[in-house]
Amino acid sequence: MKADKENLYAYNKTLQPFANHLRKNMTKAEACLWKYALRAKGMKGYTFRRERPVLNYIADFMCMELKLVIEVDGLTHQWEETIIKDAKKDADLTAAGFTVLRFDDDDVLTQLHKVIERIEDTIAAIEKKNHPPTPR
Repeated sequence: MKADKENLYAYNKTLQPFANHLRKNMTKAEACLWKYALRAKGMKGYTFRRERPVLNYIADFMCMELKLVIEVDGLTHQWEETIIKDAKKDADLTAAGFTVLRFDDDDVLTQLHKVIERIEDTIAAIEKKNHPPTPR
């Protein structure tokens, strides 16, 4: 399934109760990224949503306009089983038309400026891809 406006960017309402729980219980790294970078159109004027149900997953953060998903991974994401699940999630989201960025909790908490820089670079690349300069 390709994500677009007609299908609300692959919104999955059956996962909404789980998303609500996650939104109320964000990790320290997720809360930090939300507060200092993504909320209130803080990232280059784009709106991000927290814990957004999409396909059969819940994305930590998602900008529908850019079709950009940002995941913040804690210690459990180092286990082999979770690495395999994350790879499938990334592949499914990419196949639906999303760009997926992943950051470790530690990077968000200790190098937030580098995380923000990478997000901004990715947004610039998406903007360029979506609106290439017109030839003269």
